[in-house]
Amino acid sequence: MTILDLVADPLSHEFMLRALVVITTSSAVCALLSCWLVLVGWSLMGDAVSHAVLPGVVLAYVLGLPFAVGAVVFALGAVVLVAAVRTTGRTKEDAAIGIVFTTLFALGLVLVSVTPSQTDLMHVVFGNVLGVSRGELVQVAVLAGVVAVVALVRRHDLTAFAFDPVQLRVLGRSPGRVGALLLVLLALTSVTAIQSVGVVLVVAMLVIPGATAHLLCDRLSSMLAVAPLVAVVCGVVGVYVSYYADLATGATVVLAQGAAYLLAALLAPHRGVFARVRSRVRVPA
Repeated sequence: MTILDLVADPLSHEFMLRALVVITTSSAVCALLSCWLVLVGWSLMGDAVSHAVLPGVVLAYVLGLPFAVGAVVFALGAVVLVAAVRTTGRTKEDAAIGIVFTTLFALGLVLVSVTPSQTDLMHVVFGNVLGVSRGELVQVAVLAGVVAVVALVRRHDLTAFAFDPVQLRVLGRSPGRVGALLLVLLALTSVTAIQSVGVVLVVAMLVIPGATAHLLCDRLSSMLAVAPLVAVVCGVVGVYVSYYADLATGATVVLAQGAAYLLAALLAPHRGVFARVRSRVRVPA
C-alpha cells in the first residue's frame, strides 16, 4: 500500500470525513481561545467550565433545546457558585473551583444515568467523534464560527484583559464584561469540543495548543496563528493514527497534542530545554 493509499483509504468512509471536519473545526476554535486562557491564567477555569456544562447539556437535551443554551447557563452558574463559595472566607479560589466543578460534573453524571434517551448520552462524557451526525456537524460549525468571529473582533479587549485590566478600564471598557464574554465563549467552545473528545478531555484542547504556542511565539498575533495550526495538524494525525491502530479517536487526538507540547518544550528556539542548555554552556565560567 502506498502513502497515497494510506491517506485516501479513511476518506472513503463518510463517518471519517465527518470526524475529520469536526476534529479540525473544534480543535482550531479551542486553540484560538486557549491563547487567551493561558495568558489570563484561566486554565483551571477552563477545566471547571468544561465539566460544569455537562448537566446543562443533558437538561437541554431533555427539553429539546440546543446544547449551547444549557452549556452557557451552567457555565455562568458555575462562575457565580465559585464566587459564592469563596465568600465563605475560608475556602481559597482553587478549592472553590474544585468543589463546584466536581459537584456539577457529578450532577451531570447522575442526570445522564436517569435520563431516558434514544442516544447514548455517555458519549457526551467520553466523546464519539466517529458517530457525529450531520446535524451535530452543522451545530459544531455554527458555534465554532460564532466563537471565532467574536473572539477575533474583540481580540484587542481580550488581550488587554489578559495583560492589563487597568488599561482596559481607562479605555472605557469594563473588565467584568470582557471577562464574562470570555466565559461565554469558553462555554460555547466547550460544546464544540464535547462532540469530539467529550467533557473529560475538553480541557486538554482548551489548554495544550495555547501553551504550546506560548513556548514557540513571542507575540500574541503569532500565537493566534500557530496554536490553531498545531491543533489542526494534531487532530488530523490523531484521527489517522486512531483509524489504523484501532484506538479511541478523541484520546488519540489529545495524545498527539500532548506530544506536540513535549516537542515544543524540548525544541523551542528560545524557551526550549535544549536552547536553555546551550545558552548556559556558552556563558563563560
